[in-house]
Amino acid sequence: MRGIVVAVSTDRSLAADVFARDCATRPVLQAVTGRWGALVLVALASGTHRFSELRRRVDGISERMLSQTLHKLERDGLVRRDVQTTIPPHVEYSLTDLGRRITTPLAALIELVEQSLPEIAEAQVAYDAEH
Repeated sequence: MRGIVVAVSTDRSLAADVFARDCATRPVLQAVTGRWGALVLVALASGTHRFSELRRRVDGISERMLSQTLHKLERDGLVRRDVQTTIPPHVEYSLTDLGRRITTPLAALIELVEQSLPEIAEAQVAYDAEH
């Protein structure tokens, strides 16, 4: 990193080390990679959606869980909630720039897992036969 000055905080609470028990990245990583967070983020990668559209897209998620997931992702700066002042109120969700940066590799991982499903199924059958 010759010639580049990097500001480093002396506050240890801001140092990121996901393997450390109290690292602030852990709850964010859980929100992003948890069962619903990853699916909601990738669903939003296609553009702005209303709550009901997201609920239909992420099959199996309850209204309560979708609401909680969106709140966590909004708090972490990954999702933007836009309330239109219409009657009735119209709420739309979209990815922030940070959300898009994080969702791109996440979507690639999901695609890789989907493409690898035949190999995964073979490995599961072989494992189950041995155990």
